[in-house]
Amino acid sequence: MNGPFVFPVRDISHRAGEMREFDIEVPAPAKWGEGLVAVPSGEPIELQVRLESVHEGILATVEAETRYVGVCGRCLTDIARPVEVEFVELFGYSETEAIDFEVQDDHVDLETPVRDSIVLSLPFQPVCQPDCLGLDPTTGEKLTEESAQESPIDPRWTALAAMAASTTDQDDEAARPDADNTEKS
Repeated sequence: MNGPFVFPVRDISHRAGEMREFDIEVPAPAKWGEGLVAVPSGEPIELQVRLESVHEGILATVEAETRYVGVCGRCLTDIARPVEVEFVELFGYSETEAIDFEVQDDHVDLETPVRDSIVLSLPFQPVCQPDCLGLDPTTGEKLTEESAQESPIDPRWTALAAMAASTTDQDDEAARPDADNTEKS
């Protein structure tokens, strides 16, 4: 086993209480993520790894930092943001029990849990800024506070708008009881 995410554990394997720490930077082996944003292939990923030997296997505690790139889900502006994840995963010794990850050939391969953690933390609907107004549906230009005007009413709704306006006018003109005509308690 070899690769940038593979760590040797021979010196701590089956020695509960032993621990090793690693700080490395590796490139993303492929594009991670789909949709509007993803971590591009070759993007540096900083890993802080702590491998601890426990009775059941090797406990990996990982902090990963990288950057995703893509487009805003509202206005389609290019964006790039940092992403940080933390996770703890147990790599078991036993090949007979049902476990997600195993120690193989005295090594642990962190690529799958790192990739899964990063991809699951990517925003589903990324925005360039929290108050992004998006695009104007008629012109396709990016909306700003000044350009964000009330959208025109669909002509099919004009009859309903006229009805609502006449009801409001009638309510305003209705006679209201005077304060003198109220019953005293």
